[in-house]
Amino acid sequence: MSSQRALFLQHVAQTSPAPLGLEIKSARGVFLYDQNDKPYLDLIAGIGVSCLGHRHPRVQAAVEAQLQQYWHTLVYGEYILSPQVALATLLAAHLPGLDAVYFTNSGTEATEGALKLAKRFTGRPNIVAAKHAYHGSTHGAASLMNPTYFTDAYYPMLPGIRHIEFNNDAALEQIDHTTAAVIIETVQAEWGIRAPRPAWIQAIRQRCTETGTLLILDEIQAGYGRTGTLFAFEQFGIQPDVLLLAKGFGGGMPIGAFVAPQAIMQVLSHDPVLGHISTFGGHPVCAAAALETLKILLETDLIQQVPAKRDLFLELLQHPAVHEIRHAGLWMAVDLGSGEKVREVIAVCLEKGLITDWFLFNDWSLRIAPPLTITEEEIRWACGVLQEAFSLVKSEE
Repeated sequence: MSSQRALFLQHVAQTSPAPLGLEIKSARGVFLYDQNDKPYLDLIAGIGVSCLGHRHPRVQAAVEAQLQQYWHTLVYGEYILSPQVALATLLAAHLPGLDAVYFTNSGTEATEGALKLAKRFTGRPNIVAAKHAYHGSTHGAASLMNPTYFTDAYYPMLPGIRHIEFNNDAALEQIDHTTAAVIIETVQAEWGIRAPRPAWIQAIRQRCTETGTLLILDEIQAGYGRTGTLFAFEQFGIQPDVLLLAKGFGGGMPIGAFVAPQAIMQVLSHDPVLGHISTFGGHPVCAAAALETLKILLETDLIQQVPAKRDLFLELLQHPAVHEIRHAGLWMAVDLGSGEKVREVIAVCLEKGLITDWFLFNDWSLRIAPPLTITEEEIRWACGVLQEAFSLVKSEE
């Protein structure tokens, strides 16, 4: 009989020539367990998804309760489903001015919906996006990517995309009365955690207002407490016209959303009707998980703990092999100077039971984005493993 690994390689579509191939048997809290019950501390939270860790008891209970009620009923937006209504209402209560939520299955679908919404609302053809940003891999979302390493093989891409430098004041010149939307990450993720200068992102907001351009903020990775506030944009004194959510939004279940004022969102409902549709968007079980995730973040002090946990990481990660640590709350890019060193550190950590990663547009930096539930003891253990790995890399120079 073929092994699980062999069947995986033969029948599950691959995304790279050398997948990690870690065979997962179970998960709980900040740990994944392989088929031999070896624990691995997940220092990247499934790439920002498991913000409350794996199988949080309250989220799991919410999922199990919804399973007893109903699952899929009809395409999104036709029936009144209580998990969707409760989640949208609670979100709107914490997003003043953004009172209409369109649920999707993922972040990339949220991006696609937001792009359509912006073009439909403004009647304009062009989109401004930032270089080194990642908004998803479907065709429209992928068209926003620059550099084009990941998209060159799929040309032609969506037309009308202008690319600007993040944090560069000259970007303002690219936003004009033909621009439907500016889409930027509130904090750039895959460029290795790059936060905006407050004055820059405020100027972007002002320029969008002046030109009637919608500002779409992508908080698919930056949202849900990751940077130390529920939403990262709260730290910059601005308000988006459209907000993108996913990853941590579902507490481990697949769900995303784009959120906008009702006056903007309503254009998708007419001329033509069904301006944007989804079969599984806002699936009731996923919405129940997302609702409980948001309640936990609002009812506990997990977000308030972010600065102290960040500071502990910064203290314990100091090492001669580390060139720089860029950070936004409990989200860090540890610059090791080369992709080869990062790959070596990832391999050493995996052997010792610690899961780390790199960034799509910055392979010389190590990704740290643990569940917000990580404890001081777990941070100290993880940093001890990283220190060992850094020393091994440094000694090879």
